[in-house]
Amino acid sequence: MTSSNPTAAGATTGGGVGPTRIDRTIGIAKAYTTRVGEGPFPTELFDEDGEALRSKGGEFGATTGRPRRCGWFDSVLVEQAVKINGFTDVFLTKLDILSGWDRVPVCVAYDVDGERHDVMPMTQSQFHHAKPIFEYLDGWTEDISEARTFDELPKNCQAYVHRLEELIGCRISGIGVGPGREQSVAINDLI
Repeated sequence: MTSSNPTAAGATTGGGVGPTRIDRTIGIAKAYTTRVGEGPFPTELFDEDGEALRSKGGEFGATTGRPRRCGWFDSVLVEQAVKINGFTDVFLTKLDILSGWDRVPVCVAYDVDGERHDVMPMTQSQFHHAKPIFEYLDGWTEDISEARTFDELPKNCQAYVHRLEELIGCRISGIGVGPGREQSVAINDLI
């Protein structure tokens, strides 16, 4: 819990920076979705895929060691974050964790009581009842941790990134391909 406004606009307000001084806002999103604590999580996995994401991604609380809840990428949720924050760019982390799946599901909409929602539901109750509607993208098996340019990524991996861009309505300008500081792929300059 925080009394602060955890949005890009809240950061400028809290920092004493006028809104006309900001020309880029960069969001960070994982290539899959995680959540700490209780609450709605439409793409949450309760199977071996969820356990594999948790294990491969090191998804355990830094202080408590508590396992994080893991699920497939939720483009509806990320698109909402893009809109609310006015992101101009997104840095996609942990893309390397998805290596090894034949097909990678991406949530493209929700089913709420038989009705399709292509955007975030209006109420918390609707979000709580949301069931993911998945699109399945071809996976890749190659180790991408040594890639430093977008062209070095496997074609299916590139297609995954391009599809996420379409779904979230924002360009992905950087990609994390491993835990190291140098393990990133720059697509567009972020500085």
